Amino acid sequence: MRIGQREIRLVSKRLLFSYILDWIVIIAAAAVGAVFSIIAPNRRPFSLSNPDISFPHVEKEKVSPALLVILALICPAIVILIVCLFFVPGPTVDKNTSKALIWRRKLWELNTGWLGLALGLASTFLITSGMKNMYGKPRPDLLSRCDPDMRNITAHEVGFGSTVNDTALLVSWTICQASGATLEDGFRSFPSGHASSSWAGMTYLTLFLCAKFAIAIPFLAPRTFNRETVTPAFPHFRHNRPDTSSDMSAKQYSGASPTSYEQERFHGIPIRNQAAAPPTYLLVLALVPIGAAIYISSSRFSDFRHFGFDIIFGGLMGFSLAWFSFRWYHLPIRQGAGWSWGSRSRDRAFGVGVGVMGYVGEEGWSSSGEEPASNGNGADIELGETGATSAFMGGGAADTVSIDRQREAPSSSQLAASETAYDPRR
Repeated sequence: MRIGQREIRLVSKRLLFSYILDWIVIIAAAAVGAVFSIIAPNRRPFSLSNPDISFPHVEKEKVSPALLVILALICPAIVILIVCLFFVPGPTVDKNTSKALIWRRKLWELNTGWLGLALGLASTFLITSGMKNMYGKPRPDLLSRCDPDMRNITAHEVGFGSTVNDTALLVSWTICQASGATLEDGFRSFPSGHASSSWAGMTYLTLFLCAKFAIAIPFLAPRTFNRETVTPAFPHFRHNRPDTSSDMSAKQYSGASPTSYEQERFHGIPIRNQAAAPPTYLLVLALVPIGAAIYISSSRFSDFRHFGFDIIFGGLMGFSLAWFSFRWYHLPIRQGAGWSWGSRSRDRAFGVGVGVMGYVGEEGWSSSGEEPASNGNGADIELGETGATSAFMGGGAADTVSIDRQREAPSSSQLAASETAYDPRR
């Protein structure tokens, strides 16, 4: 399919399979976590007189495992789908852009959005399930689940100095008269799975929304060193502009200032006008998922399922894995304009050797029989070719301005127009 003078090429089967393999690995990690969750955990000895594990067993949880799946996985996946279908690729798209190209961008952003979410939740589930089994920490309601045999305490004593004044200090889990999944689950207190999963899913959703809708604390881009550290409220050149109609006056101005008048006018943007705070109502998009994660985590404390440290550790783990998974597939929020990373190149789909820089090469992503035209400026994910006019590499589907054109100096008409321009913010 052609778009103007360019052609949308078929995606390499090798590359497609490499991303299918990504999904297979993620699903396999989740499956291993599921196996861990049904394996009997270690059972740490406990004290029958310990008040910390003597809380009642609440049968009806505020957030059941099924509801957790809906809130941490299904809801974020639906939101990502809606955003990619209706808000991608955004207002930068030229109205003459092919619908095929637009839909390719939508599907790519959806794929990376779901991949990141799945990676975060699957890795969280795997690590949490494995740690629960290894530590075997009793839950706050263990004794209620256990129903200990109080008539034969001495038969289950464990540890050095197991009795004091004929009272057992520590007993084995074998003292429990109850059995089955309920008892085994009583030794899975650390870390909290609800906390880790909710924070993984909700943090990822927050990062995704912040990226797509540019919700970030205003920041200044790195600047070169300048001896002029004063940042005036109103730049002087707006009010006391010299007459540059003659070469002499222009030379006089350039001699009176460390920077020329033209440089001041086009590059001396005041610091306060280089960024601005987003609308405050957009914070709702970021805070609602975080609020949901806080509620889910707190329910595990009020339901006597976990100790405070279990919840805090699980939340921090889920948060960290969500951030990692987001950055694995997406550009930085404040510098990426809401885009995810592009595709790997065809010949680097499954890995690279020593000495190879990264996973993007000039071969692009098209099939090996369809060699793309190359001008040495990088691969284009949508078009299967290379070029500085790439919608992907340029950060927007309508970004078709060449590098050379971007470097052109302003024309005389642009200079004249800028003389009369006035920015009320300055």
